[in-house]
Amino acid sequence: MEFVFLIMRRLLGVFSLLWKIYIAVFFFFWGILLFPFFCFLILFPSLKKQSFKVFIVWSYALRFCCFYPIRKITYEPIPEGPYIIVANHTSYLDIFFMYSILPKHAFMFMGKSEILSYPLVNIYFKSMNVPVDRGNKSQSSRAFLGALKAYSEGYSIAIFPEGTFPTEDLPKMLPFKLGAFKLAKQMNAPILPLTFINNYQLFSDPTDWLGPARPGLATVHIHPLITKDKIEQCSAEELREECFKIIEKPFNIQEP
Repeated sequence: MEFVFLIMRRLLGVFSLLWKIYIAVFFFFWGILLFPFFCFLILFPSLKKQSFKVFIVWSYALRFCCFYPIRKITYEPIPEGPYIIVANHTSYLDIFFMYSILPKHAFMFMGKSEILSYPLVNIYFKSMNVPVDRGNKSQSSRAFLGALKAYSEGYSIAIFPEGTFPTEDLPKMLPFKLGAFKLAKQMNAPILPLTFINNYQLFSDPTDWLGPARPGLATVHIHPLITKDKIEQCSAEELREECFKIIEKPFNIQEP
């Protein structure tokens, strides 16, 4: 019986690997196809914000080609930005789904500078997002100023406060870092929390070759906005604790 179970696990692992390759093919296909439009738009300051629509098209195209419908659970109408978007992070799908989950207001990701080492992705990321090198204080300060500038220009800022993927006990979250909440205090920016429920089951870390990957329904909870009044009343530490509880809560509720 154990032998049969082992064989089944290996077969599922092989299917997952093939699925990851399939997704990578469509990811780069659409990235290359949309690249000339993106390059044209970012050449002109007046058109730069329109380049956000390239990411929206890319997101919808990837979802369509890879069979990823999304169920959005909202608790109140999604407000107009700008705001700071904070979410748990267990899969690269979190990033690409977010564009089609929140397509009505342009945002920039504030994320690890390591992504700049990826071909093609580095140009997209550097042009329309804020890379952060956490090991370099001056670079981190520059990223903080870059986020302030982007917010003043009307962009929302999307941050994964865990800082990286959890590697075990998913979907249990890692402790949140303080940066997103210091930024919210500095800018007096409202916070929009999101909970990605099962993306890690649909596409695990690519370095885990035989880790889970498959088509399927993705579920995201879009929580009520934490208002500017609440931001003013709370410390950054209190906001961090509050957002952790909000984002964690759906995992403690039985999904219908």
